[in-house]
Amino acid sequence: MISDVYSTKILELAANIPHLGRLPAPQATASAHSRLCGSSVTADLSLEDGKVAAFAQDVKACALGQASCAAMGRHIIGATPEELRDLRETMRKMLKENGPPPQGKFADAAVLEAARDYKARHASILLIFDAVVKALDQIQVSA
Repeated sequence: MISDVYSTKILELAANIPHLGRLPAPQATASAHSRLCGSSVTADLSLEDGKVAAFAQDVKACALGQASCAAMGRHIIGATPEELRDLRETMRKMLKENGPPPQGKFADAAVLEAARDYKARHASILLIFDAVVKALDQIQVSA
């Protein structure tokens, strides 16, 4: 498992997570937690003109969770809510239903396909995607 899942690319992503920290005044904040491994993430975000204008993340996760946070953080600024909701669904299907990996600007997350056979790792990988969608839901409710 170690060599299959914890590839150099995953470890490089995990070591370089963009947008770490918290936003001073986000439109929404959401957290996600994995009871299985104890990983957790909090996502702060703000939208402007229908796109993500500001994003920060507080990450307390394993290397796989960190790698997924890095993949999200690299390209979330400028993404639309629809893109982010589609991304979460693509990631879920990739891991749980043998679906194809993400393409386009979020293709970095495809490296996490290596964890498909390790179901205990899925929750940690999906944390940031779930937290971002929860934050988007908060913004829609308040709009």
